[in-house]
Amino acid sequence: MTQSAASLPQREEQTMVSTAATSDAQIFTEGFPITVYLRPVVELTDDQFFEFCQINRDLRIERTARGELLIMPPTGWETSGDNAEITMQLRVWAKRDGTGTSTDSSGGFKLPNGATRSPDAAWITHSRLAALTAEQRKKFLPLCPDFALELRSPTDSLTALQAKMQEYLDNGARLGWLIDPEQRRVYVYRPQTPIEILENPETVSGDPVLPGFILDLREIW
Repeated sequence: MTQSAASLPQREEQTMVSTAATSDAQIFTEGFPITVYLRPVVELTDDQFFEFCQINRDLRIERTARGELLIMPPTGWETSGDNAEITMQLRVWAKRDGTGTSTDSSGGFKLPNGATRSPDAAWITHSRLAALTAEQRKKFLPLCPDFALELRSPTDSLTALQAKMQEYLDNGARLGWLIDPEQRRVYVYRPQTPIEILENPETVSGDPVLPGFILDLREIW
């Protein structure tokens, strides 16, 4: 009886740990991004938010126009590989084209509406970058990229990504692509134009905003 009584709390504790682990797993796969509400208790300046992101470099952190922080974990290996392929293709074209430069998912942009976003890939003209100071270019750029791309991962909400793409357009982007590898679908966003949906395309063209750039999606599907 002594052993049975002693083992009962242990079993209960193991059950609690197992339940907690299951709960944590569900949060990890279904609960991101985590939204952190700061206002009206805390109001981060742009410099403070930048430093906050620097000391939490293992997380991808964005800020909405309302000041909420969106915290996301690093992506899985497969999504990371797809993102590397996309940014590589865009970078190669950008260097050859010479009229602008590209960034990857670690590059932040403070949009005119106050949100700070980090698209999975982006492109900005040299003429717009030239208008910024050297100090501004060291931090999150105070502008919206000319082109923004989001790559949907298995844990991303499609609705949230679609809202983000619309936000890019509303803040000055001239072209946006939302790529959904699982569905093999590309949503093409252009100002004052209905969203174009491409089903299982092998390639997608960036003309005329990205003249001559053709993203080969056969490397992604």
